[in-house]
Amino acid sequence: MKRTGPTNEQMNTLIYELKKESTSQKVKIWKRIAEDLEKPTRKRRIVNLSRINRSTKANETIVVPGKVLGSGTLKHGLTVAAFSFSQSAKKIIEQAKGKYITINELLKNNPKGKDVRIIGWMNKT
Repeated sequence: MKRTGPTNEQMNTLIYELKKESTSQKVKIWKRIAEDLEKPTRKRRIVNLSRINRSTKANETIVVPGKVLGSGTLKHGLTVAAFSFSQSAKKIIEQAKGKYITINELLKNNPKGKDVRIIGWMNKT
């Protein structure tokens, strides 16, 4: 039997909420994030803090449709939303005077997706 998508109930609920909000608010970013989260685990985005540090500026809001790992440093504060974070990533984000939140929290706080960027590369292995 072939798998048809994520089996994690929280993930499925999040995908449903993202698609619903995308339609009701007419905002494409939520649909894009939902599509990324629907992919198999091995193809979801995995981003190290070193990449986030190089690709962002202070006080930005970014979203990683996958997992944030704690490899590297973060030299400025920003808001990072992701499906999951490693413990070391959480600690480093806090030390940089940044904030880590779930994608669900970002969706509730910013339903229009204003000034939010998707970051990360697709894991191809």
